[in-house]
Amino acid sequence: MLTRGRIGAEILLVLGLSLGASAIYSIVNIVDLATRAKPLSSQTATINAPLSSRPAFDLVYQFLALFFDLVPVALVGFLLWQAASPHLGRLGLDFRRPWRDAGWGLGLAFLIGIPGIALYVVGKAVGISVTVVPTALGTYWWTVPILVLSALRAGLQEEVIVIGYLFTRLRQLGWGTWQIIVASAVLRGSYHLYQGYGAFVGNLIMGLLFGWLYTRYKRVLPLVIAHFIIDTAVFVGYPWAASAFPALFGLPAH
Repeated sequence: MLTRGRIGAEILLVLGLSLGASAIYSIVNIVDLATRAKPLSSQTATINAPLSSRPAFDLVYQFLALFFDLVPVALVGFLLWQAASPHLGRLGLDFRRPWRDAGWGLGLAFLIGIPGIALYVVGKAVGISVTVVPTALGTYWWTVPILVLSALRAGLQEEVIVIGYLFTRLRQLGWGTWQIIVASAVLRGSYHLYQGYGAFVGNLIMGLLFGWLYTRYKRVLPLVIAHFIIDTAVFVGYPWAASAFPALFGLPAH
């Protein structure tokens, strides 16, 4: 029996094990950065950082970190399955319409990705965003596969938990549609605050759009695909972008 108290406690536990904890750390981090003498635009946030100076162990640590980041995704899948309704298929996380979902995902990636780059440039220019380094990993045979897996992890973790799971549980608590959309979007923006205020605004807008699309079409998979495409392009394309636009990443011009 899912009582209101049990649902509320479950939400807190799930978020405390995943993106809620990330949001708290990110809020503390932006306060730390904003209260330093150095301006935000001169500070750096690295998304995919090395975890060991030894390449073989760095690979192992990277893989383990990705694996355990996906455990909360498996947990919410288990919780929703145990509750009998809805199963993950009812959240639109299935392969009944792969080509249509892929098309929607690709379109959303362009719709979100291009304005996102522009917002980052503006944020850097006005001093409300830090310099984001998508990857500081060395160049090894496993670097690109790990970055692609990192993008997949982000897509699954954020869209399954923040959209599929949270929308389901908050609806069961009696929240209204726009209350859920806004709360989910604020959470999404909050755990990106370590990248600066521009990232908060950009991800808030992304969250509002994704939340509205989910309430309208009940499909999580296109959102996962869009998120995966955006992050893969950013992570894997970073060396080229840093070489072409060094000033955006705080690098000296060649």
